[in-house]
Amino acid sequence: MDGAAGALSDTERFARLRLARSRQVGPSTYVALLARYGTGIAAVDALAAGMTGRFSRVVLSPQAAIEQELERAHRLGARLVLLGEDAYPPLLAALSGPPPALALMGDPAVFRRPALAVVGSRNASLAGTAITRALCENLARCGMVIVSGLARGIDTAAHEAGLATGTVGVFAGGLDRPYPPENKGLMRRIVDRAGCLVSEMPFGREPRAVDFPRRNRLVAGLSHGLLVVEAALRSGSLISAASAAQIGRRVFAVPGSPLDARAAGPNQLIRNGAILVTSADDIKTGLRGAVSLAGASSQPSLALFGGGEDADILGSLLGVAPVSIDDLVAQSGCAAPRVQEALLELELAGRLERHYDGRVSLCG
Repeated sequence: MDGAAGALSDTERFARLRLARSRQVGPSTYVALLARYGTGIAAVDALAAGMTGRFSRVVLSPQAAIEQELERAHRLGARLVLLGEDAYPPLLAALSGPPPALALMGDPAVFRRPALAVVGSRNASLAGTAITRALCENLARCGMVIVSGLARGIDTAAHEAGLATGTVGVFAGGLDRPYPPENKGLMRRIVDRAGCLVSEMPFGREPRAVDFPRRNRLVAGLSHGLLVVEAALRSGSLISAASAAQIGRRVFAVPGSPLDARAAGPNQLIRNGAILVTSADDIKTGLRGAVSLAGASSQPSLALFGGGEDADILGSLLGVAPVSIDDLVAQSGCAAPRVQEALLELELAGRLERHYDGRVSLCG
């Protein structure tokens, strides 16, 4: 028995879910139980009878707990999917030791499209969120699904940029325990706009610190590659990058100033072999052969922000003498986030110099 589910009866699905939620049952034990007994029903019966041997430490999940979880899923409009069923994400299923069961809410069709994981700092800079939005919007227009962990900062910017074409949000706790709470509205929009929410945790599970590395592995496993925008040297984003590399996913990183601690993680990744990203085309090129994208260009481009009208305005205000960004906001009449985006566009085009005191100027 290879653990494939196929078309299962309700009784067999219930038994397999009970196995998946049992203590001391991880991915390998789950598959081993099915291989030994042939069906989930037979495995549950053997465990209930107090069998010994290599599975003697397994503590069978109570039937009432599974009934309660199924009821919670029904009330939320979610579903529980077992390894081997059609709705189970194929990229995840191909890994060694995928989760036996997933809770899904939304459209699982997104799992059959090219996908990029995007992670980064919760305390993101304006420039970091701007480039995240620009990159993800560009990739989404080409058919790429954006996968992230629903955290503040870079994760939120990535999800919002991918809403129009579908994005995947991965929970650290149960699907009925959204975290952070302020992103509940974003989670609802993901589901309403043909995206999907996913968790390997049972309903009712509050997210704990130890659960986030598992969430990070799920983010990487659901994607063809992983992009880090801003991250400290000791951060969950670098754990995600390490997970991606371990499972054979391509790792990308946006470089930043050595004076910004949030750039230390991506800069280190680039030194260690990650693909340097200054435009969406760097990611498209890096994933060539792994995915097929609609309208993907083979020519590098630094035009991340569309027409560049704001960049033109700022370019006319800037000179070789350094000025503060606050002064630029006041003189240009542009909103601060748009000023940051335009400055980043100028910087990527090689026209802007940033000074140690935070001021900026055109390159001499």
